[in-house]
Amino acid sequence: MGHQDSAAPDVAVHSVHPVDEMLPVGRMSAVALQHVASMYAGVAAPPLIIGGAVGLTATQLATLLAASLFIAGVATLLQTLGVWKIGSRLPFVNGVSFATVSPILAVVEAKKGAALPLIFGSTLVAGLFCFLLAPAFCRLVRFFPPVVSGTVITLIGISLLPVAGNWSQGGNSHAPGYGSLANLGLAGLTLLAVLLFNRFLRGFLQRISILLGLLVGTLAAIPLGKVDVHALSSLPVFELPHPFAFGAPRFEAASIISMLVVMVVSMTESTADMIALGEVVERPADDRTIAGGLRADGLATAFGGVFNGFICSAFAQNIGLVALTRIRSRFVVALAGGFLIVMGLLPVVGGLVSLVPQPVLGGAGVVLFGSVAVAGIRTLGKADLSVGSNAIIVAVSLAFGIFPIAYPGFYHAFPEQIATVLHSGISAGCLLAITLNLLFNHLGRGREIPPAHVPEAQIAALGRVEELSEQH
Repeated sequence: MGHQDSAAPDVAVHSVHPVDEMLPVGRMSAVALQHVASMYAGVAAPPLIIGGAVGLTATQLATLLAASLFIAGVATLLQTLGVWKIGSRLPFVNGVSFATVSPILAVVEAKKGAALPLIFGSTLVAGLFCFLLAPAFCRLVRFFPPVVSGTVITLIGISLLPVAGNWSQGGNSHAPGYGSLANLGLAGLTLLAVLLFNRFLRGFLQRISILLGLLVGTLAAIPLGKVDVHALSSLPVFELPHPFAFGAPRFEAASIISMLVVMVVSMTESTADMIALGEVVERPADDRTIAGGLRADGLATAFGGVFNGFICSAFAQNIGLVALTRIRSRFVVALAGGFLIVMGLLPVVGGLVSLVPQPVLGGAGVVLFGSVAVAGIRTLGKADLSVGSNAIIVAVSLAFGIFPIAYPGFYHAFPEQIATVLHSGISAGCLLAITLNLLFNHLGRGREIPPAHVPEAQIAALGRVEELSEQH
């Protein structure tokens, strides 16, 4: 009995999954900052674009940006730490979905100065819709066997690569110097630095190679005039988020329907991203995990409707960072969420991260986004592609997922609501992969065909394997 008692603590220590591991504060902080740096441009871009279209003043624009950062932090804390049945409890980063930009700009064009109250009212409804629908929507996970999930994860990485290319050229095609040798040189230098740090550094320094690469790129950008330090002086030092700062929310059927379509797209992508992250951290996402993650998306989105934010969704680039650094602790990402909240309350602090030029982010994005595609290819390796039907599913789904990426106007003749869904290569490929998988692998197959995906059984089996490994 004494021997068993003394051994028990060791077993308990080793049984902690890397996702639930608490790392030293110094290591956590550095990797958390890496997560913030890799997502900042994605969080900042939608409010800056929307605010510019509405014609907000510099102070109002700062309020809108701070709100997006604050809500991204709240959403990330909900996802990583979890409350009740809310949150995936994975190292899952959330923030403003870029998919909201196009329909919001359409509302802005139609309503001009009265657009923001309509947008926030529609966002509030969309968030409640997501929260209530989460338990039913999460059951879609059974339709994501490796042949489907691998295709979708690969498309997530491929669809993000053009973003890295745009950032590398400068981020704004209408700005002077877009695509210049200076911008591409900064992107190339950052990429080279990340690669060299990965090759020659070891241990913790190797794992923060992205952060070190961003630092090298930013320092190199200073003498080129690409880092505007003076922009910090126009930002308020401290600002609390104000509910309905742009007026009481308004509700109109057309804008609500448009936002619900975007919410469904975001839920589909979040589901795919949670499955991708589950593969990366070796804790497969089951129905309960996905339902909790979608509830967090919905609650954060509804919160955004109150505090001047937009629809929240997963940030796939951070999945690439988890895969690259191999640091799977959800508490690292929770700390990143804490940093985002601080940046939302202290716009000057958030402005420091904004000093990183777009070309520098683009150079690092090549590695980050490419890593997501590699994770998808690795997942496809688990599918039996020697079976003709599986090969066809992957081939056709990838084709239709890449069409809107390569040809953005591919679905322009479709009705607006349908085009909004299909315009996302991830959603188009995901829907087609699910449909083809049902057609080829389920319909008319009879009872001898096992379920396509049994996440609970997979998790139980994984836990048992880990348990046996620890005992031996």
